[in-house]
Amino acid sequence: MCLALVALDAHPRYRLFIAANRDEFHARAAEAAQWWPEDVLAGRDSVGGGTWFGVTRRGRWALVTNYREGVPRDPAAPSRGQLVRVALKDAAPPLACAARLAPDGSRYHGYNLLIGDVLPHPRPSPRGRGETRESLRDWGSTAAYTSNRASGALGLERGIHGLSNHLLETPWPKLLRAKARLAAAMSERVDPIEASFELLADRERAPAASLPSTGVSPEWERLLSSAFIVHREYGTRCSTVLAIESSGCARFIERSFDAMGQPKGETAFEFEIVPGP
Repeated sequence: MCLALVALDAHPRYRLFIAANRDEFHARAAEAAQWWPEDVLAGRDSVGGGTWFGVTRRGRWALVTNYREGVPRDPAAPSRGQLVRVALKDAAPPLACAARLAPDGSRYHGYNLLIGDVLPHPRPSPRGRGETRESLRDWGSTAAYTSNRASGALGLERGIHGLSNHLLETPWPKLLRAKARLAAAMSERVDPIEASFELLADRERAPAASLPSTGVSPEWERLLSSAFIVHREYGTRCSTVLAIESSGCARFIERSFDAMGQPKGETAFEFEIVPGP
């Protein structure tokens, strides 16, 4: 991903809400989101074999963004998408998993990795109702962040978090704008799913005076400053929303786009989170 907004226990209906854009070279082959044999729902990078964003039926999720620094690519470096696969398979709590992956980070190009779980918490049965304690559950979110351009791992508090191609919460214009729009959607009586696709489709570029300096040309800094990027060689390939309700019902929607920024497909999945080891 190249823009990711993660809302942890920030909405009365959704325990977890993620809205994210994947930006990539259009020539790099990839497959649309699908269930993998290992019970992972994700798109697939056909080149590196990994993924940019995925979730499992037990509520584990992970996503990765590149850390933009304008350095030549090492063709021998492993794919950062493999980090997501490792995190999705790991049963350790997100913070422990992130800390365990951190020492191996020097093998990869710059990355940011977010890892999380949606977990059930049994609650007492209401008086006069026949449900058992086990049949009544609230769900809560936990998540962690790590980067090979920072030290260690960090646990995330409840609320809305933003990540682009620098460290977590770096206040780039597009990140601030997207976070504000998601916060508004979370607080108003609107469908946050459609509102999220609208903010992910934002093509407004930042003014030159507010652009970061990340080692690419000023022209590319401007091009990359919008939430949704359109360029014949590199741009937003897909927008994805993952929403998990308090009941444990999950929705995963991915919309894909061509090099002109035109829609070319949508995949949508609904499933129940099943607690597991």
